[in-house]
Amino acid sequence: MNALPIDAVLPALREAFAERDEAVLEAPPGAGKTTRVPLALLDEPWLAGQSILMLEPRRLAARAAAERLAEELGEKAGETVGYRIRLDSKVGPKTRIEVVTEGILTRRLQDDPALDGVGLVIFDEFHERSLDADLALALTLNGRELLRDTPLKVLVMSATLEGERLSALLGEAPVVRSEGRMFPVETRWGRPFQAGEFVEPRVVQTVLQALADEKGSLLVFLPGQAEIRRVAEQLGEALAGRSEVLLCPLHGELELSAQRAAIEPAPGGKRKVVLATNIAETSLTIDGVRVVVDAGLARVPRFDPGSGMTRLETQRISRASATQRAGRAGRLEPGVCYRLWSEAQHDQLPAYGTAEILQADLAGLALQLGRWGVEPGELAWLDTPPAAAYAQARDLLARLGALNESGALNAHGQAMAELPAHPRIAHLLLRGQALGLGQLACDVAALLGERDILRGAGADLHERTALLAGESASNRTSRGAVQRAKQLSRQFRGYLRGKPSEAVSDPDHPRWLGALLAFAYPDRVARQRREGGGEYRLANGRAAQFGEPDALMKEPWLVVADLGSRQGQREERIYLAAALNAALFDSVLAEQVSQRDELDWDEREGVLRAERQRKVGELVLSREALPSLDEEARSKALLGLVRRKGLELLAWTPELRQWQARVNLLRRLDLESKGESEWPDVSDAALLDSLEDWLQPYLGKVSRLSHFANLELAGILHSVLPWPLPSRLDELAPRTLQVPSGSNIRLDYTEFPPVLAVRLQELFGLADTPRIANGRVAVKLHLLSPAQRPVQVTQDLANFWRSTYAEVKKDLKGRYPKHYWPDDPLIAEPTARAKPRKS
Repeated sequence: MNALPIDAVLPALREAFAERDEAVLEAPPGAGKTTRVPLALLDEPWLAGQSILMLEPRRLAARAAAERLAEELGEKAGETVGYRIRLDSKVGPKTRIEVVTEGILTRRLQDDPALDGVGLVIFDEFHERSLDADLALALTLNGRELLRDTPLKVLVMSATLEGERLSALLGEAPVVRSEGRMFPVETRWGRPFQAGEFVEPRVVQTVLQALADEKGSLLVFLPGQAEIRRVAEQLGEALAGRSEVLLCPLHGELELSAQRAAIEPAPGGKRKVVLATNIAETSLTIDGVRVVVDAGLARVPRFDPGSGMTRLETQRISRASATQRAGRAGRLEPGVCYRLWSEAQHDQLPAYGTAEILQADLAGLALQLGRWGVEPGELAWLDTPPAAAYAQARDLLARLGALNESGALNAHGQAMAELPAHPRIAHLLLRGQALGLGQLACDVAALLGERDILRGAGADLHERTALLAGESASNRTSRGAVQRAKQLSRQFRGYLRGKPSEAVSDPDHPRWLGALLAFAYPDRVARQRREGGGEYRLANGRAAQFGEPDALMKEPWLVVADLGSRQGQREERIYLAAALNAALFDSVLAEQVSQRDELDWDEREGVLRAERQRKVGELVLSREALPSLDEEARSKALLGLVRRKGLELLAWTPELRQWQARVNLLRRLDLESKGESEWPDVSDAALLDSLEDWLQPYLGKVSRLSHFANLELAGILHSVLPWPLPSRLDELAPRTLQVPSGSNIRLDYTEFPPVLAVRLQELFGLADTPRIANGRVAVKLHLLSPAQRPVQVTQDLANFWRSTYAEVKKDLKGRYPKHYWPDDPLIAEPTARAKPRKS
């Protein structure tokens, strides 16, 4: 057995588990943690013959890890070491180390929360922070706390990790750190990408340079399958005739034989160029690689709450991911990493990637927590699920009929949670089975769970189901994808139990495909905006369109399974859909139809119209005019109009706006001094929120838009103030103030503090600024010239007389010589005229 860096810390790890039930292991790429640690702990006395579960975030990594572990024991997978992944498993009666993907552990925990017979759960590559890993860790910790009599040990391993945070989550668990990779890796920096520059030409150029300058096989990191395909085509042309170089794509959708070809050593005298997604970042060891070419990009899922869609976005990787990728070059000997970005750009990358739980669709998590019987706050998380995204997930579960009136999972929700599928797909499967459409439902579920098996073809899902049903032949490029979809469909079929409870009489009719899709995506039922056009409106209110002509554009109704948009685009692009027979809304899809009596305004006529609408989300199926509606519904429609158009719909006057500002001033002063106020909130926002209280009783005669102007708004609003506040309003916030000249000047309360705009000469003899509200507020004086233009703004009249008046007097006396400009304004006679009257 070859020595690996992880070997040096295995004694410390054994010691940690001898004293604690939790530990954190940090080990950089190449240390050997995945293939050494489970075997090193298998015979520990505390395990007492129990088994070890080890989680891997990817199917390819899980199978490869199990096979490598079995090889270390001189066995085949399925003996001491086995694995369980989607569509494949190899375990036997003697299996004690079981490598599984995270979703499988979650389902096992739901069936057996105590994990009887398991002594250790290892979370490998936890730095990837997948949603399933976070959920599985939270359920594992909760289950062992509540249900275990014997200890269940937990080990969290990662190549790069914020170990102290995890240690705190695990009750200050010990952190064991391994040394770095075995061999040094030289970094060669590139130039920054220019805006709009395609990644493929740079990658091809760098690969050709590396093949010329370096020995050994190459591992090239690209963001996705499309880039892998294009780079492979360009390299195939550039390397034509060089049979010693093998091009090997590597991603999760490849057939097993192609994956093995990428992972295994190159045949003698040959070298490989492995073109991989971030699937090759961590636990996979690719033999013979000593050169890494890193484009620095990854395609990550990001949930858009506005559309309810999870989109794959291409983004820069983190520094931690860059470190893991570079480490692939130093596993077997000194290596080289070509980074297609500059050293300055590298320093600007985020330290770690964002945890999936913070940006993902949480519908599956909400369903599993419902089955577990807890809310997020009852579990321990490294990052708590965001409240808004979790609430949206619960809303979807309710729409899919998974929750009862109290918000707990009902029988249908429990059945959904037992299926290894997203809640949308689980609902589709169960409803399809009930209708006697189980086989078609499983085919549709398989197609939605995998990448498009007819990439580049039209958008019609029916063409894909025909392939699975054998009604049409697959081409060579789609054959592998079709076989995987068929295998997944058979697996789904094995999960469905029971006989159809409401079987349809014509299960082979093509209309049922659209119905099944509508079960999964009720929010993506779509109606054509104009006959024969490519634009549709979705039930969620958003727009969608075909990017190019498609046979489905003859259909007035669709259900869209896959759509997306590029940055800056307003409409979603339709990629996969099926025709929908709208007549099904009267039968199997009736649950998606709501009936509402609506009153709305005909803007052109300015009158209130009443109609009964049958709707699917935001889409109107039918309208029926109503001769009359009850008073409550009528008032609700009128108030809705006021809320849409705003309070300006009512007959506001400047005097009423001043009244509103006076009341709000006194409320503000009370809140600032006492924290509460007897004065009601009469701001526009508060009035709109409380229309039912103060406006609704006066709407009896309103039937046209123009009638709103006839409402006696002053009396309606004044009634909001209970006795004796109206009289106190005039006392504390008077409409006018009498100035020394005898004039009563209006205060402007639309500003704070209120403004008193008055000719300077009318204030002669007044020593201090006037105050209101029992002296709590000094008004803001706008001192005016004889031409009513402001010459000074102040809240300190005494200071104005003392320090500024002389200069102002000098200027005004020159411009208005016929007016009265005394030397001492405090003893002068105030006047509203040019000069005081002669006594």
